[in-house]
Amino acid sequence: MKSSKKMALAVIAGLSVSGSCLAGEDLDKKIAHARAAAPSFISADATIVVNGKVVVEGSNGWTCMPDTMPDDGAAMCSDGMWMKMMEALTNKKDFAADGVGISYMLLGDPGAGVSNSDPYHPDPKSAADYVETGPHLMIIVPKEFLKGITNDPKVGGPYVMWGDTPYAHIMVPVADLE
Repeated sequence: MKSSKKMALAVIAGLSVSGSCLAGEDLDKKIAHARAAAPSFISADATIVVNGKVVVEGSNGWTCMPDTMPDDGAAMCSDGMWMKMMEALTNKKDFAADGVGISYMLLGDPGAGVSNSDPYHPDPKSAADYVETGPHLMIIVPKEFLKGITNDPKVGGPYVMWGDTPYAHIMVPVADLE
């Protein structure tokens, strides 16, 4: 198993509730939902992970999941760097980007938002900086490249999420939240 697949499984195991994989039509729906998170030229050849299990072996180094948290519907497709960050985040470990990482969430995250400053906020919906984002992509870069980018999601355009943490990244909205 490639290291990105191992990383995907470790990340999803930390984020998902244990349970069996779905079967039949339910699994097909989850796979389609996961693939819809990114452009088809990425998701068509991506590894698909559902409930912590690889259900489709990919060939392009991308990992797509139908949920970022158990059953939240916030589908995501991420490259290897992004999966390293997610592994660190899940395990509350330090992380420093040594390159660029990309993750797509083209379905947005309605109802599955977060605190814009604290990835571990115990009740993100009650956070003063709670944010839900429509279709977007996320970019990890070395922290020095974040200088000059706002952390305010309300001003329009790209903004930094979790800026004072090791998991800082640029959020790039690509459409309005519906």
